Amino acid sequence: MLARTKARESLPALLKDVRACRICEAQLPHGVRPVLRLSQTGRICVAGQAPGIRVHNSGIPYDDPSGNRLRQWMGVDKTTFYDQARVAIVPMGFCFPGYDAAGGDKPPRPECRRRWHDRLFAAAPPFSLILVIGGYAQRYHLGERAKDSVWDTVRAWRDYAPRYFPLPHPSWRNNAWLQKNPWFEDALLPALRRRVARALSSPS
Repeated sequence: MLARTKARESLPALLKDVRACRICEAQLPHGVRPVLRLSQTGRICVAGQAPGIRVHNSGIPYDDPSGNRLRQWMGVDKTTFYDQARVAIVPMGFCFPGYDAAGGDKPPRPECRRRWHDRLFAAAPPFSLILVIGGYAQRYHLGERAKDSVWDTVRAWRDYAPRYFPLPHPSWRNNAWLQKNPWFEDALLPALRRRVARALSSPS
């Protein structure tokens, strides 16, 4: 875990400031629309990369096929997933960063991490479980404990128990890897669902 800021700020005030943030506006071709969910009572934090264009348009995190797959991995329905009192969603970049030259999404803007993340997690509740999805989230939340690649970190998922659970991005682009690694579905997903269920049932 990376060092956090010492002063505890007001979470509602911080969230208001995040949603009003415009520091990346000139670098965001599709405009500014921070997308995150966070409350004082969350038990699970979903820490991913950045919104895609569909989420940018709807303002609803994981409102796309990758969200359907992630909920299936977690073993939760939409009602549970979007219950902000229990599930926080805090990506490494809050706005859609646009497309790269190959037509994929650009990486999350680094300004979000530098300006907001330490402060948000210092003000957030002590989550029972943090799902660290993809390399950017893994490097931030796991620090030096993260392996050299996303896949190596995911393979070592047992090493991060009980608070952290590394995952690949639930995108169709990872289908080939998932098919070649049956242990992901056979061993990792059952363990993930048990941890999710335990975190959701723990006292607030």
